[in-house]
Amino acid sequence: MLQDDEAMVTKKKSKIPCLSLASFLPALEAVTAVVTMPGGGGAPPGTPSAKPKEKPRPKVVVALYPFKAQETGDLSLEKGAEYEVIDDSQEHWWKAKDEHGSVGYIPSNYVKEKESLGLQKYEWYVGDMSRQRAESLLKQEDKEGCFVVRNSSTKGMYTLSLFTKVNHPQTKHYHIKQNSRGEFYLSDKHCCASIPELINYHKHNSGGLCSRLKTSPCDRPAPPTPGLSHDKWEIDPSELVLLEELGAGQFGVVRRGRWRGRIDTAVKMMKEGTMSEDDFIEEAKVMTKLQHQNLVQLYGVCSKHRPIYIVTEYMRHGSLFNYLRRTAPDQLGPAVLLDMCIQVCKGMAYLERHNYIHRDLAARNCLVGDENQVKVADFGLARYVLDDQYTSSGGTKFPIKWAPPEVLNYTRFSSKSDVWAFGVLMWEVFTCGKVPYGRMKNSEVVEMVQRGQVLEKPKGCLNEIYNVMRLCWRHAPDERPSFRLLKEELASVAQTVLAD
Repeated sequence: MLQDDEAMVTKKKSKIPCLSLASFLPALEAVTAVVTMPGGGGAPPGTPSAKPKEKPRPKVVVALYPFKAQETGDLSLEKGAEYEVIDDSQEHWWKAKDEHGSVGYIPSNYVKEKESLGLQKYEWYVGDMSRQRAESLLKQEDKEGCFVVRNSSTKGMYTLSLFTKVNHPQTKHYHIKQNSRGEFYLSDKHCCASIPELINYHKHNSGGLCSRLKTSPCDRPAPPTPGLSHDKWEIDPSELVLLEELGAGQFGVVRRGRWRGRIDTAVKMMKEGTMSEDDFIEEAKVMTKLQHQNLVQLYGVCSKHRPIYIVTEYMRHGSLFNYLRRTAPDQLGPAVLLDMCIQVCKGMAYLERHNYIHRDLAARNCLVGDENQVKVADFGLARYVLDDQYTSSGGTKFPIKWAPPEVLNYTRFSSKSDVWAFGVLMWEVFTCGKVPYGRMKNSEVVEMVQRGQVLEKPKGCLNEIYNVMRLCWRHAPDERPSFRLLKEELASVAQTVLAD
């Protein structure tokens, strides 16, 4: 039977005419010629063809700040001008081209992609600036009708902060609202299709505000660049002019400096023999790439001579500890103090995300700039100290009052030991610079911490804020929150307890 089936199949097959390959060739060649014809051509009508690959659109950015090229490979930026990005594979320095065809490296934190520029093109928009820093900035300007628009603590919302001298100098804050038609308004009688149109309207009409919108703050300082130029971390000391002494600490003297007569810096002149120099110089290459608005920017090092210089951005008001001690408490108030803690927490959350441990977080190792901006300094330096009195928990210079049980017992540092220290820093801030544990001896502090006792609530400190400190002082490291969670918790406290 099987044989019969096979015979039938063979019979059927034999009815199909057998065509040679030669008979197909003319048609095949004709199609090939059309498809591959130089200068275009195309498949005949009705024949599917592959679409030509679209060229990726160039990435165009707009300069938010001016930048002057420092080295031959850099490209200067003009505020408001557009640039085409050629290579953005490195995080902090991008290769770009200007309108004249000049190519060079630009700091990525000085530009914003044109498509997502939004309100950032306007002088009056200050992004994530807090209520407290906005008040400080406008008070500094001291002009009637001076204003900024900032992101509200409610995501996706905006707040107008406006300075007036009517009755007495003060800053008023107005939420920019939206109606069901998507229009923006400050007073529901005056609605506009966009925020810039709303601002423009109130420049000509107070429309229920305490004043017309008259001016926004002068050019705000540009942020520091990650390193003074692309791939530059070794700095020639002959290009630094050293000025007045800013302070002296564990590592040596700190002086104000000017690099190439243009950029203000702080220069830490390391005492010889205090640190493991070669290891630190290697680490400095990595540290220049750490960049956050609440971290003091490391520009580079002068390592070719002794003593080694560590060159960082300059912060005008010095250490947070000294700033708190010399500023009257009523001048700061709980909202400003909490904002300072939130800023430190944001810087530490960035270090935590990059698996970086500070090891010596305290108010003395944070710095204050304009508008009450606070930044974390000296992160990671403690790893390179050679002095046993500083590195051993039994040493006289060891920061015992900021140390958790696992550091006191086993010198075991982690992000969670930084969290404990952050709780102590919060206590320093809300006591306006008091010394933790008062005049207690180090041995008494160790005993107290081992017993599970913690610092008392600062006078006038809200319970919600003190409860966050207590979370940081949980005995077991795993029970302490991460900086990421602390940041959210503090933002929530600021939103519910203090006005936006």
